[in-house]
Amino acid sequence: MVRFLHVQSRQRAPPPICSDCPAVQAEASPYSLLDICLSALTADLEKFCTERRDGTLCLKESERLPQEVADRLLQTMAFHELLNDGTVGIFRGNQMRLKQACIRKAKISALSFRKAFCHHKLVELDAAGMNADVTIADIVSGLGSNKWIRQNLQCLVLDSLTLSLTNPCKGCFKQLSGLRVLSITNVLFHNEDLVEVASLPRLESLDISNTSVTDITALLACKDRLKSLSMHYLKYLSMSTQQVLDILRELKYLNHLDISDDQQFTSDIPVSLLEQKDILPHLESLDISGSKFITDEAVEAFVKQRPAMQFVGLLATDAGYSEFLSGEGSLKVSGGANEIQISEALKRYSERSYFVKEAFFRLFTQTCFMKVTKPEILKLVIIGMRNHPLDLAVQLTASACCLNLTRQGLAAGMPVRLLSDVIHLLLKAVENFPEQQQLQKNCLLLLSSVRILQDVPFNRFEAAKLVMQWLCNHENQNMQRMAVNISSILALKLSSEQTAQLSAELYIVVGELLEIVEQKTNLNEVDTTFMFTLSALWNLTDESPTTCRHFIDNQGLELFMRVLEFFPSDSSIQHKVLGLLNNVAEVRELHSKLMWKDFIDTIGELLCSTEIEVSYFSAGIIAHLISRGEQAWTLSPTQRKSLMEQLHSAVLKWPTPRCKMVALVAYRSFSPFYPLLDCFTIPGVQLWAVWAIQHVCCKTPARYCSMLIEEGGLRHLRDIKENEQTDPDVLQITAEILDSVDTHIRYYGKPKSLQKPEAKSNG
Repeated sequence: MVRFLHVQSRQRAPPPICSDCPAVQAEASPYSLLDICLSALTADLEKFCTERRDGTLCLKESERLPQEVADRLLQTMAFHELLNDGTVGIFRGNQMRLKQACIRKAKISALSFRKAFCHHKLVELDAAGMNADVTIADIVSGLGSNKWIRQNLQCLVLDSLTLSLTNPCKGCFKQLSGLRVLSITNVLFHNEDLVEVASLPRLESLDISNTSVTDITALLACKDRLKSLSMHYLKYLSMSTQQVLDILRELKYLNHLDISDDQQFTSDIPVSLLEQKDILPHLESLDISGSKFITDEAVEAFVKQRPAMQFVGLLATDAGYSEFLSGEGSLKVSGGANEIQISEALKRYSERSYFVKEAFFRLFTQTCFMKVTKPEILKLVIIGMRNHPLDLAVQLTASACCLNLTRQGLAAGMPVRLLSDVIHLLLKAVENFPEQQQLQKNCLLLLSSVRILQDVPFNRFEAAKLVMQWLCNHENQNMQRMAVNISSILALKLSSEQTAQLSAELYIVVGELLEIVEQKTNLNEVDTTFMFTLSALWNLTDESPTTCRHFIDNQGLELFMRVLEFFPSDSSIQHKVLGLLNNVAEVRELHSKLMWKDFIDTIGELLCSTEIEVSYFSAGIIAHLISRGEQAWTLSPTQRKSLMEQLHSAVLKWPTPRCKMVALVAYRSFSPFYPLLDCFTIPGVQLWAVWAIQHVCCKTPARYCSMLIEEGGLRHLRDIKENEQTDPDVLQITAEILDSVDTHIRYYGKPKSLQKPEAKSNG
């Protein structure tokens, strides 16, 4: 019931941040209404749909979406990998019209693709990374069944799809006469396929990177219209360097050329190209990242001879270190020499793991001593992480960069949305690589940020499980202190069900925490690890009978009695210990474990403490124990009566419940109080309960007044008010609580869950 609330200490002002930066404004601002609606729709799609006989979903008849919204809905579903044979059914029929269709990584059959998408008037289709059951032939032949698409489809992305040998696509590309842009990377695309594609009458942009092409002579067929050519890592290219240059020399209208190499495939084509003066006169963009033996002088000479140049890619080369190639002017440069070049590299190569790793490595060095918050860079790191979840090197270098970008207060200036994405991706990385201790350590270091723990939404249950597993498996003192700190704060954010599940899955963690307490107690060492361990145990036992039972089974009660004995004058330790014991006392099945004379005597002495927090928790323990009745007690009637009188007297000595206690408390619910409110024969028990309820209702009325109403707690309070034998002190506080609730209702109304629907008129 009771938890320890960490009071955040005053921190230094956050590092400077450019509030006028569009990237900052975009990430710090709320999501658009359209984004919110689409997220709600995709999260609960079945609610808005009916089901066909074949099991596919269909939007209800009344639902209609404009074309732009339909495009965005499909893109959102693709981003969250929600496209399957059932869900794509909503795009069948005429309720929605698609124009720019993104079905990346969709897990659908060829038949589902044809039914859901081939009747639309598509201008663009991105089908990269779809499941292996759907081939390029399936996609192209499906699109070709629609005359409008054959003539008007302009952009087609088929990266990483299968070119089936049993269902070849020979001749199928010719149908798409309107195609201007084609990307067909990472597939078994051969010379004869290139011949067919190059003959398309409107083709302007082609990406054949990492394909099986051995000869690019076919490109001469489109030399008068080809403006963009990407062909990095053509590992089977059998042409000589001179032959390749001769072909490129004919492509006089080429604006963009990508012959970069992220697989360290040795080729002297880039070096030889830079030496040419009479080639590619209209070139605006040249990517030679990953190439060997590239010099600043050669690149500068090449660029200066072509005044239209706007970009050059130099990541993982020996070039990019001159002032001319810094990337600060009109010429954009992707490289590793400075932050500008690295940012450009992350923007351009987010899909290419080798370059992402290279950029992250350079970024880590650049950000080691960063003093300004850079959300735009963190966003680029997030994109790289999300695109390569199963690449350990990417995740490791990314986690290190994230640490640098959020360290020493830098997180304070970061938009919550970005921090939430970072933690989500790191937790997924730890799940994917459970044996990688450095990755886990980096995740823990990020979680240690107060800003992240308190303000950022993420899966706190999974985070708590990670932290506590680390705690059980590692003995490094610094990491142990950090893990305990994080555990104590995360435990505050867990529901009772989550705490119980965590305790059941990680039974050993209670023993580990108690072992830390025992070590520190034996050494008489009161440090932050000790204090946070006490807080963690307190929060983990909150409304968690399972954890309380683990505490008792691990001799926690005996240990905590020793703690009270070793630190008799430290109230900060006492109220943490007593707060946990209060949680244990709420579990009626464990009362017999607490019914021994030494324990009762110790709590009775602390009941008289002048420190209100210590007295408060001591009174709570006694109130829960004596509310059971005489049959549960091993003490004599005289001793029990004396304790009841002490309880009543102690509560009356406290200041008004409106006071501020130093150690704030929070309650998940008031359910453990209700049996105490019904103890009319023990006024001291009732008095403690109503004092405690009024204290939190005064402190946070919006939360606790609503809690009383929703849980039906007012019935117990009204019973006290109406009972003629109620103790006057109890009656007074009860009346004040009811007045506070009435005031709350006047201002805010009843909670929606309790509002009665208006009666329908018969008139």
